Amino acid sequence: MPLDAVRPSPLVEQAAERLRAQITGGHWPVGTKLPGETTLAAELGVGRSTVREALRVLAGAGLVRARQGAGVFVIAVEPVEDWPTRLRRAAVTDVYEVRILVEVQAARLAAERRTEQDVVALEAALAGRRAAAAADDAAFVDADIALHAAVVAAARNPVLTDLFGEFAPALREGLTEMLDLSGVREKDPNTGDGTHAALVRAVAEGDAEAASTVLREELEATLALLRRT
Repeated sequence: MPLDAVRPSPLVEQAAERLRAQITGGHWPVGTKLPGETTLAAELGVGRSTVREALRVLAGAGLVRARQGAGVFVIAVEPVEDWPTRLRRAAVTDVYEVRILVEVQAARLAAERRTEQDVVALEAALAGRRAAAAADDAAFVDADIALHAAVVAAARNPVLTDLFGEFAPALREGLTEMLDLSGVREKDPNTGDGTHAALVRAVAEGDAEAASTVLREELEATLALLRRT
């Protein structure tokens, strides 16, 4: 199958897409050695540097691998999605199930490790969530996530903090849609205020059991609502 020449811009993206199509379409099966840079450059109508960058893109997607002195070989016919992409494609209920596992433990650790600065941050986040009750659903969700992020930050575990940060975009989208569809804020604009206040109080008082219990109940109630909408 001949390769069509690409248009001038953006060259790397177009070249990578042409090569990816050859791989995913079965023209170059797993284990196949790709033609050299000079050959690919001529077929694609681009320079060798563009081909080199395109191959790096494919390597980053897990499709090819360069072997020193041997060339570039196909190692998979389906690209490997990175973690943020997989989260965006996942059902929000699946993300929420994992969120419960992660964040309940984070709340327990936060109660054990929180500092005075953490408590100040938590109280400020709770105030921000209350203030956002007068705003639209998107702003309210942002304020809610900010409060939960403050709890995770108080756990003082950078891996937990980074993991929650990866969850945030998928949570924001799913929760905003859920609020819109369910209409729960029509009757209670500051829905969940009592449980969030109890969570902040438990962390501030160093009560790990209460913090984890309150948060688990709050997240499981939200998950049940997500499943109904």
